[in-house]
Amino acid sequence: MMNSSGSASCCADIKISAVVLDLDGTLLDTENATKSVLKEFLAKYGKNLDKEKEDRKRLGMTLQASAATIVKDYDLPFTPNQFIDEIMPLYRDKWLLARPLPGANRLIKHLHKNGVPFALASNSLREYIDAKISHQEGWNEYFSTILGSDQVKSGKPSPDLLIEAARRMGVDALKCLVIEDSLVGVKAAQAAKMRVVAVPSGSEADCSLLADIVLHSLLEFQPEIWGLPLFDDWVDKALPIEPIYFRILYKTGCVTEVTDDGKSALPCQVSGLYFGWAESGMHRISKVVVGIGLLHHSSTVKRNIVSSQSFSFF
Repeated sequence: MMNSSGSASCCADIKISAVVLDLDGTLLDTENATKSVLKEFLAKYGKNLDKEKEDRKRLGMTLQASAATIVKDYDLPFTPNQFIDEIMPLYRDKWLLARPLPGANRLIKHLHKNGVPFALASNSLREYIDAKISHQEGWNEYFSTILGSDQVKSGKPSPDLLIEAARRMGVDALKCLVIEDSLVGVKAAQAAKMRVVAVPSGSEADCSLLADIVLHSLLEFQPEIWGLPLFDDWVDKALPIEPIYFRILYKTGCVTEVTDDGKSALPCQVSGLYFGWAESGMHRISKVVVGIGLLHHSSTVKRNIVSSQSFSFF
């Protein structure tokens, strides 16, 4: 998927020397891991979560800015700092459950193997970044540098994080490629005069208009467009990937995802044709082909899943 101005030809004259990656929603699916935390916290104070507001309003914001708006929006009996002290232990417990997004480990290992400098630059505080990636094998060691918003003057959409990441890697900012999922991140890349690839979350379609290239997921990333080494893991035009787990209900030829509170277990970035296995009752295992896409209905976006069963065995 590329926007109207984003194509391989627009990047043909670009030789990228380093990559700067965002964390939440770009590499790590912290949203699904922590989706119940705020709702349960607000319920203790007699407040109901405004799902539409949360889906659209806070993606990419710094912790302090997000806390201030939540306290104001829900009229909570805290200062922003008190709110942070109360809720962050709940988030920390859930971060341990966060899984890498499709293509994240593949990209990180590829850049590291080929000696490409790459940084992690997030609007999270540095201590929270360390906690989030602590259970991801190799991540802490592979990055050339790791930066949180508390290590610079201003977080995104200010360019400070990205410019500092380039400085620490010893690379000209103009030779850096940023990979982001949020509008504030894309704006930060533009302000830093860096090229930017957007892998937008469902509610962040606006960032598609500003990015050089837009992808459904990191699995679509083509490093050769930017003068970076090619991936070498394709097998007969198919790409082996890490497992993606979700539950479905199959009935009379129709497939529906089984969700918790209407929230899909699949990250927004999961899209395409997949080959895998399905487990049903009585420990029955079937080989399946699953097509996953998005259906747009007026102001809402729904996931469309089509499955075909090959054969079964026990």
